[in-house]
Amino acid sequence: MAFQSLLEQAGGLGRFQILQMVLLCTVIIFTFPRSVLENFTAAVPDHRCWVHLLDNDTISANDTGTLSQEDLLRVSIPLDSSLRPEKCRRFIHPQWQLLHQNGTFLDVTELDTEPCVDGWVYDCSTFSSTIVTKWDLVCESQLLTSVSKFIFMVGMLVGSILCGHLADRWLAESARWLITSNRPEESLKELRRAAHCNRIKDAEDILTMEILTSTMQRELESTQRRPSLLDMLRSRILLKRICLVSFVRFTCVLSYFGLTLNLQHLGSNVFLFQVLFGVVTLPGNFAAFLILRYLPRRSSQLLLLSLLGISILATIFVPQEMQAVRAALASFGMGLCSASIICSLTHEGELAPTIIRATLAGISGLCGNIGAVLAPLLTILAVYSPSAPWITYGVIPITGGLISLLLPETMNQPLPETIQDLENESKCSRKAKREDICLKVTQF
Repeated sequence: MAFQSLLEQAGGLGRFQILQMVLLCTVIIFTFPRSVLENFTAAVPDHRCWVHLLDNDTISANDTGTLSQEDLLRVSIPLDSSLRPEKCRRFIHPQWQLLHQNGTFLDVTELDTEPCVDGWVYDCSTFSSTIVTKWDLVCESQLLTSVSKFIFMVGMLVGSILCGHLADRWLAESARWLITSNRPEESLKELRRAAHCNRIKDAEDILTMEILTSTMQRELESTQRRPSLLDMLRSRILLKRICLVSFVRFTCVLSYFGLTLNLQHLGSNVFLFQVLFGVVTLPGNFAAFLILRYLPRRSSQLLLLSLLGISILATIFVPQEMQAVRAALASFGMGLCSASIICSLTHEGELAPTIIRATLAGISGLCGNIGAVLAPLLTILAVYSPSAPWITYGVIPITGGLISLLLPETMNQPLPETIQDLENESKCSRKAKREDICLKVTQF
């Protein structure tokens, strides 16, 4: 490619590019923890109804001192199907007869119970205080925790839209994009800046406006009229790519935040899951680089997204008591999710013409943020079935993997510079298919 020769003269992959990556990573390190903060600030501790016999600090309801706390709890709180104290109901009156059942209990459906009209008692051994304990977001109000996560993600979405342009202030503008945007003087300035940082001597003599214009003549000629939004919508090929790429990004991000924001649904120890998710991200990213090097783009996305969906669906059939198995499946899914996001970013970057690559990244990023916003809301489906959210989190990435097959393969292919390059590429592809069909027909 023409721009590649200019990049080599500026030092190729040197200190300048490494510095840019370090700056990006620094920002991500400081911003990402806030996206998982809700796992701790909105954690739901074990709880039960407040009852007079156990929780009245002013009056002793056990004057004889012969009854233990367990006995008082048994006569005050009914048991659920797992023989554990109910979290959202209590007996209207103490059921003293339950003390003489020798390990059994009466059919609680026949006993008079009521909601927790006096509030709840929370287990503060792990979390001393959360928004759940502060505002009693349990039982009938438990869906409001999903709403709080939804509001947080909406804030991230709005912030990305309003403040995205500020990102151009911790970083240099793309020299290639400046050329295709008909701003060659600024592009030359950035190339010289990169060359100086990469310790290239005589950068002003090597990188001149004459060299830039002669090397990028075709690109400069094609940018005399910058494509508008209407031009992008008019190109059926480009419009198709934008829709497909955006949907694939949507599926990746939705599943990612579906796992990240629901650690308590995967297991009781959210700290362990958070550490595991952070640990598996590194080998997941490394695996993505290997996959991108040896596998085609479409096949890699199909493989990763399908395995991701299967791993999420598999957690539905694993009981809560089997914490090790659930942790292994969830961690494996998180590693696959991280790898699939990297593959999706790489593929969409190779699909878009340089002149609108940033625009496509913005559109797909917006769709990804929409997936992040919807991820916590899907937990509301648990009202109809506890498995419904996880079925959704599992089916959607599999669908995204199948959708990625509709995109063209870009591995070891030259990057398109303009929309016209896409049109020409499509024409050549159709012509090659027709010739192949004619050849097969001629053979018979």
